Amino acid sequence: MKHHTPDEFQDIRDAVRALCAEFPDEYHRKVDEQRAYPEAFVNALTQAGWMAALIPEEYGGSGLSMAAASVIMEEINRSGGNSGACHGQMYVMNAIVRSGSAAQKDFYLPKIAAGELRVQSMGVTEPTTGSDTTKLKTTAVRKDGRWVINGQKVWISRIQHSDIMILLARTTPLAEVQKKTDGLSCFLVDLKTAVGNGLTVQPILNMVNHETNELFFDNLEIPEENLLGVEGKGFRTILDGLNAERTLIAAECIGDGYWFIDRATKYANERVVFGRPIGQNQGVQFPIADAFIELEAANLMRWKACEKIDARENAGAEANMAKYLAAKASWEAANVCLQTHGGFGFACEYDIERKFRETRLYQVAPISTNMIFSYVAEHVLGLPKSY
Repeated sequence: MKHHTPDEFQDIRDAVRALCAEFPDEYHRKVDEQRAYPEAFVNALTQAGWMAALIPEEYGGSGLSMAAASVIMEEINRSGGNSGACHGQMYVMNAIVRSGSAAQKDFYLPKIAAGELRVQSMGVTEPTTGSDTTKLKTTAVRKDGRWVINGQKVWISRIQHSDIMILLARTTPLAEVQKKTDGLSCFLVDLKTAVGNGLTVQPILNMVNHETNELFFDNLEIPEENLLGVEGKGFRTILDGLNAERTLIAAECIGDGYWFIDRATKYANERVVFGRPIGQNQGVQFPIADAFIELEAANLMRWKACEKIDARENAGAEANMAKYLAAKASWEAANVCLQTHGGFGFACEYDIERKFRETRLYQVAPISTNMIFSYVAEHVLGLPKSY
């Protein structure tokens, strides 16, 4: 298993930082203020090839490692941006790479790599089931060479800026399967033809400028060949992308954490009160140092998760732990940064309140802290399954 050195990806860091420098704080602040989508920023990342990092080279992608891809996400957030607007493009297509037919890979992956198609949305969560995925109620029934889909999804992100959604639906009733994870299937949904023709999208305004929606399926018909992977084995197809998602989001939180530490340290050095920089006071410097130490430790688990994924080993425990530690560390750094700035931390022009809201999301999504605890308790420690 390959172990990574801190300066191993410096060329990627430099290139991503240079691109991000073209989109300064003012750009992201205005997008947030308008509750808009950073279209120009995402287009620039796509055209530069960064969003195709994990697509194999034979399909026009970069074929980079998970470690390298995680650095891209980290640097976007460390530069003051928010990868939440585009990270789906990085990991959702993993389901196509790993489970797609040869025809599906040949058709979709080159277009995704070239930026002609965006696959940023994954339709899994439902209002009544939440994280209890095997109980989902959305159904797909085969009829006259088509699949007919009915049901409801919630918290489905980036629908308005995605061409294709990967949807999880039940194709065999739960009562008829021996294993509760069986009977679920994945589908490729062409959003441009689906919306208004059986798919209704209802945006959900939320604390973060994060584009997310509730979806309603009413006899939506999709072609039979849009089944992704093996019928009834869609749960496994979805899982292929989840460890990648959690590891990439851990890297984003690491980027956020360093952004907060950098801002707090700079302000503590410059802000003079009572005739001395506030950073000279242990009451100010100790919390910053504490947050930095926690962040450095979380970063090590990020690399461990990347190494296991890149070695094609089961990275479930490492991906979950990396996501937990990084989200916790970034939130602690956010609190320290806000506290260090005092009242100025609440002023939009400092960007701290925006990043503060953005990084808080990751203790809830894409998997909550308690679900991670349950996973580690059961699968690592061997304790009885709690749910």
